[in-house]
Amino acid sequence: MTTTSHPDRYQALDAWIDQHFDEEVRFLQELVRVPTDTPPGNNAPHAERTAELLAGFGLPAEKHPVPADAVRDYGLQSITNLIVRRRYGEGGPVVGLNAHGDVVPPGEGWIHDPYGGEVVDGKLYGRASAVSKSDFATYTFAVRALEALGAPLKGGVELMFTYDEEFGGELGPGWLLQQGLTHPDYLLAAGFSYQVVTAHNGCLQMEVTVHGVMAHAAIPDTGIDALQGAVRILDALYALNEGYRQVRSQVPGINHPYLNVGRIEGGTNTNVVPGKVVFRLDRRMIPEENPAEVEASIRRTIADAASGFPGITVEVRRLLLADAWKPDERNAPLVQALQRHGEAVFGEPIPTSGTPLYTDVRLFGARGIPAAIYGAGPRTVRESNAKRADEHLVLEDLRRATKVVARTLLDLLS
Repeated sequence: MTTTSHPDRYQALDAWIDQHFDEEVRFLQELVRVPTDTPPGNNAPHAERTAELLAGFGLPAEKHPVPADAVRDYGLQSITNLIVRRRYGEGGPVVGLNAHGDVVPPGEGWIHDPYGGEVVDGKLYGRASAVSKSDFATYTFAVRALEALGAPLKGGVELMFTYDEEFGGELGPGWLLQQGLTHPDYLLAAGFSYQVVTAHNGCLQMEVTVHGVMAHAAIPDTGIDALQGAVRILDALYALNEGYRQVRSQVPGINHPYLNVGRIEGGTNTNVVPGKVVFRLDRRMIPEENPAEVEASIRRTIADAASGFPGITVEVRRLLLADAWKPDERNAPLVQALQRHGEAVFGEPIPTSGTPLYTDVRLFGARGIPAAIYGAGPRTVRESNAKRADEHLVLEDLRRATKVVARTLLDLLS
């Protein structure tokens, strides 16, 4: 693809976004005010509200409800994914723009209303204000600016707003792809403003159930302590974790694999030897690893540790397997445009890197679609309080990221 510079058109895009920025902020506030806590995952109402707002902009959205039984089997309540299709002249690529509306529950410790969309000192507060309802706004207003320009365009745009990222994306982008409802030539997914992400870790989540025999704590020898057996297994897993530090990824921004046990429950009372303990683990996989080998190694480690504690039995269940998203040179036109305009708008170089997170982008990558992650947000997840109390977005980052995306679309579709 030949890169063409359009300085006058870039300035016109920037000016349109500045003129309509208050409207963009109000749009984001409306999105934040409709809860999408996942779980429980009753997210169809947010899609309905989003579609209503988009229609007001002259951007009619296709509504694609996921069948109710599939949603229930997944542990959620309702999902309606949205696609806005915009077709221009013949011969250019179709660029998909995907952001997710589902988000973890707000939790405790908020000073600002998590569903208020309150603006204080140039920051908009609310759950999903940074991740990733912000990029509903970024992408929508970038497309509006592009079309307001009136320049000749080739190809098209597909805005995809989905609602399953927190549970792995299989009923969000995964479902749209499986149904043949989308297959863009390039994919841009929600991210932060100060880097272009081009690879990410994979994730394996497993549930381990350790069975023993309950007994009165006064006569513990009549039982088999499932917790002690679980501790033996956990010690083996954490020893495995130490070895992961010696395995290094070649992708900048990604360091080494790691394992985390995020939830443990078991026992019935203080004076009872626990007969059952359940824990869940999260194993992040660097792009160079083979997921099948990783899972086999963990299962082997668990079995070996359990065999050293007579009397317990162990069940291991896979909860999630999300493949890593690997670097793909075919995304160069998209990545280079984002970097070029990011530096022009933000006044600093915008590097490419990987991220230790895992995202829905892997689902597009698995279908051979070149992709990048870029959108409105800070330098780090922690800086925005994403998934913590008082999540927020610096509005100037929203303004500038919208300009970067609009300019990039102009380059790709001119």
